[in-house]
Amino acid sequence: MDTLARIQSQIKNNALLLYMKGTPQFPQCGFSGQVAHILKVCKAKYAYVNILENPDIRQTLPVYANWPTFPQLYLNGELIGGCDIVTELFEKGDLQNQLNLAGVTAPEMQAIQAVEA
Repeated sequence: MDTLARIQSQIKNNALLLYMKGTPQFPQCGFSGQVAHILKVCKAKYAYVNILENPDIRQTLPVYANWPTFPQLYLNGELIGGCDIVTELFEKGDLQNQLNLAGVTAPEMQAIQAVEA
């Protein structure tokens, strides 16, 4: 499977997907860490892809998404945005509402899984 097809499959098969530098437990940039923290506060169930371990995805995703930076957060196949947009939506309470409506929150705890790249 080529890189573009893998990206499309990842986005299609994960209701909430975060492309980030590092992992939620060990983010490798402050922006990725901030989005992972926001998702934790929201008790979101999400998958992630560490783009540092996937240079082909790191190179192809910005072209596919028409979004040059990371992290990138996708909800139900749509790009929500990067750190600034996610933070703004969170601060206004809109992110929590979107996540709840999409059914990707877990009241008891956060659930994270790595996506096979």
